[in-house]
Amino acid sequence: MKIGFLVNDLKTEQAGYTTTRMAMQAINMGHEAWIIAVGDLAYDPDEYIRATARMAPRSNYKSHETYFNDLQSKRASVERITVDHLDVLLLRNNPADDAIGRPWAQNAGLLFGRVAMRHGVIVLNDPNGLAKALNKMYFQLFPEEVRPRTLITRSQDEIKTFAQEQGGTIVLKPLQGSGGQSVFLVRPDDLPNINQMIDAVARDGYVIAQEYLPAAEEGDMRLFVLNGQPLRYRGKYAAFRRVRTGGDMRSNIHAGGKLQQAEITDTALELVEMVRPKLVQDGMFLVGLDIVGDKLMEINVFSPGGLGSAQRFEKVNFNVAVIEALEKKVQYMKYYRRNFDNVEMAVL
Repeated sequence: MKIGFLVNDLKTEQAGYTTTRMAMQAINMGHEAWIIAVGDLAYDPDEYIRATARMAPRSNYKSHETYFNDLQSKRASVERITVDHLDVLLLRNNPADDAIGRPWAQNAGLLFGRVAMRHGVIVLNDPNGLAKALNKMYFQLFPEEVRPRTLITRSQDEIKTFAQEQGGTIVLKPLQGSGGQSVFLVRPDDLPNINQMIDAVARDGYVIAQEYLPAAEEGDMRLFVLNGQPLRYRGKYAAFRRVRTGGDMRSNIHAGGKLQQAEITDTALELVEMVRPKLVQDGMFLVGLDIVGDKLMEINVFSPGGLGSAQRFEKVNFNVAVIEALEKKVQYMKYYRRNFDNVEMAVL
């Protein structure tokens, strides 16, 4: 099996990233794992997509640090491959990371991924599904039962009215972006200064004003969904908790949050069941759900990370389950001579 992993930039990848771990696992299971940067894609005059890609030199690795160092070294194989000849192309680039500094790269994975599908490459997550999810408005397309009450606007007056309706406590964040950037918790005492907070968020576009969930005081849980079902391997669910530290309301790891083992409740599994139909409809192969209490705070469909954190607590390698799922899809495509809708194959 030939797998391509599309990333934003090789220079910004890290040894502990989920993409790195998945690529190493693919190699350990006997497959080719090519790492492709968005800027190295090309559409050639013969109507094939090609890219300068890298693959680590060994056939087996015990450490993702060793694998990553080999991948970045002169020992790595560097070839201009034909993307259309891959079995699977995993879109692991996050458009939000390129939105400001490299806007030309933001939609590149989706555009080239759509063309690759013409020749039967399985592209995951489905590019057309991902195109719907380029900002947080996608979250509003899921059932209202799973979401906090939300207002999306640029009007200060509308946000202040919403805050009063919510008792003075709301969360403000940008419609675009990720990683807990420009996120504010507004409490009743902050209302006299709310205009400055709104302005800080509105610099990048629309503002999301959201109901505050008291359960957020205890942090959130990331639960992975594979093929529309909770990712479970050897009886363990792929999940972990993120707990905020100090007075920072954000539980994102790079915003200072700490990790703990997650407890999978019936409520969490019910949330998965409620969002599953749309995830399947949109061809979302691998997704990370961020759960607070009995609500979802976010649905991560672009390069969801943290499988290594789940492995740390559950003591099983969830990357094996991901690669095995890809193996099945490739086998299905062989049965059907690569003649199957990508959006359907994405979640089979």
